[in-house]
Amino acid sequence: MKIRQKALSKQRYYCIFAFFLCKLIILTLILLVFNKVELLKVTPKFYNLLRMKKITLSFLILFVLIGFAQTDNSEFDRMVVAEMKSASSLQEFRVNPNTQNYDVTYHELRFTVNPDNTTPYINGVVQTTFTALSDMNVVTFDMATALVVSSVTMNSSNLSFSQSNYELNINLPATLTTGSAATVEITYAGSPPQAEGAFTRSMHGGTPIIFTLSEPFGARDWWPCKQDLTDKIASFDIYITCPETYIGVSNGLLQSSVTSGGLTTRHFKHNYPIPAYLISLNVTNYTSYNIQAGLGTAERPFFPINNYLYPESNTTTIRNAIDVTVPIMNIFEQKFGSYPYRNEQYGHVQFNWSGGMEHATMSSMGSWGRSLIAHELGHQWFGNKVTCGSWKDIWLNEGLTEYTAGIVVEELDGQTSFVSWKNNKITNITSQTGGALYLTEAEALDVNRIFSSRLSYNKGSMVTHMLRWVMGDTNFFLALRNYLNDTNLAYAYAQTNDLKGHLEAVHGSSLDAFFNDWVYMQGYPTYTVDVQALGFGQARITVNQTQSHPSVSFFEMPLQIRLTGAGGAIHDVVVNNTSNGQQFVVSVPFLVTGVVFDPNKHIISRNSTTTLSNDSFELEEAISVYPNPANDELHIMMPTTTQLERVEIYNTLGQLLATHQAADFRIDNLSSGMHVMKITTSEGAIHKNFIKK
Repeated sequence: MKIRQKALSKQRYYCIFAFFLCKLIILTLILLVFNKVELLKVTPKFYNLLRMKKITLSFLILFVLIGFAQTDNSEFDRMVVAEMKSASSLQEFRVNPNTQNYDVTYHELRFTVNPDNTTPYINGVVQTTFTALSDMNVVTFDMATALVVSSVTMNSSNLSFSQSNYELNINLPATLTTGSAATVEITYAGSPPQAEGAFTRSMHGGTPIIFTLSEPFGARDWWPCKQDLTDKIASFDIYITCPETYIGVSNGLLQSSVTSGGLTTRHFKHNYPIPAYLISLNVTNYTSYNIQAGLGTAERPFFPINNYLYPESNTTTIRNAIDVTVPIMNIFEQKFGSYPYRNEQYGHVQFNWSGGMEHATMSSMGSWGRSLIAHELGHQWFGNKVTCGSWKDIWLNEGLTEYTAGIVVEELDGQTSFVSWKNNKITNITSQTGGALYLTEAEALDVNRIFSSRLSYNKGSMVTHMLRWVMGDTNFFLALRNYLNDTNLAYAYAQTNDLKGHLEAVHGSSLDAFFNDWVYMQGYPTYTVDVQALGFGQARITVNQTQSHPSVSFFEMPLQIRLTGAGGAIHDVVVNNTSNGQQFVVSVPFLVTGVVFDPNKHIISRNSTTTLSNDSFELEEAISVYPNPANDELHIMMPTTTQLERVEIYNTLGQLLATHQAADFRIDNLSSGMHVMKITTSEGAIHKNFIKK
């Protein structure tokens, strides 16, 4: 029934206010849940449809715009979703064999777009200069058939062509011989396919925007290109024409901006090799916020960081968030060498995806968390300067880059925060027992597997850290710089063995076992570390290991073990664990009262345990196993005051073979060779080795 406002009591006011507040909270939660659904691979088409239904709340948009603090897991997940967005086409895409007979050396790209058109539409003129890798009569480009080509010319002469099955086939006027170059000009127009969201029209603050996000194979949806992981475009010029009320933004350095007849054309030039998927186009009513990076020295002169923001986002809060780019740039230049595009610029352009995308020189950003800024900047080295040579090697892009975000935590927040960062990664990685970094042929066709946050990002980042742990800081960072500066890899493509070769060259020894265990195979170890205090000044450490996945028989790794004593005394030791039951006697400048395994989280492991006994030395002396070697039966002798709890038999790979509750048991079912017996008693646990004949 209707209630007149003047008749409402104060209590009813409160009730109605609470009612509408609850509705508002519920609606907000629904929207937040939708963001999570996005992580379950909601298609960009459906995502854009929902956005067009005007279900967005202004205050929720504000929350997104000021989400500049260090990113939590949800922002990390949104970043992964953005980077894999267009990759759903990969499930059906294969490298086009018809584009493998030429090398692209240059593009001139001229695009005309109007965000005011409710249906996304593009007019394009694309000049492509290419060199024949074999004699050819037809040149083929990857191109959506929804884009209608009106003409193709070479040297002002019209060429015949055909379009079908995402291909544009152009008949050359004569055979182009191996090593010869040619230039074709393609004029086309159309509405780019929307299924993958590579070319999107959306809204922000009531204003339309057009933006692109092409990784890995979405570029063909809006321009004719060669999109694969074998060829990089040596250089390109891009001209963006749009109504003068808008600003076009792309890669490279702005050369000119000309307004005529109500239209503005902005010309950008990029002089570094780049894959097709890293070229971007963005058009809306951008405002600028420009800063500079570098140290102002001869070795590291200043260079611009140009940022293009929505007017409603160009606030002090967000500008302060962007300013962190400068110290991050300084950290990365110190660790990895000069920013790869110093002669041009770096910058950010805002777009309507929640995460980010590392378009060369101009990262597309949906939020402003520090970790996202660091991740996309790190990609300029790992992913842009050196790009993974196949999707099986995706960890070279995503794992190494995610580790750069960890380095930012280490440098700006300190070791405690860095250990917490690593621990969060390890928790996620070990939430499942398997999963390799290097993909199989089948996995390389599964977009969800390629962009797995648990494996490609998190495990990739922690394996990168473990390489640093094995090699030491000096050698590790030197090897990374050598990898990035390798003339065969810089501004080109690399595979896992390329990185491994540079690491081994500096390390001075083989990393075969490491890469086999941590990159090509699956799983992680669980450690049992038993420490026996041998009085003041010494301790004996016994290490055993089991594996979560049968693909690895043993993880050979240096282990950090922290021994603690009275008054907060700490003594860290590193032992090189190469077999089960391995024992190490170490010097300790105090009586050990506590043990911590891997305190700085250098190793991917789960459920590892430690035990400490100050009288274990006497216990080990008091317990004996006979006969040893033995054929079919073993006996354990111990003091009558000690109660046996259980006996566990392991092989040298750390695999549990048998468990017994009695001191006498048969072993005739064991294979011949060395075995390890863990004897747990009321007085503690010890390990004994024995040989089965």
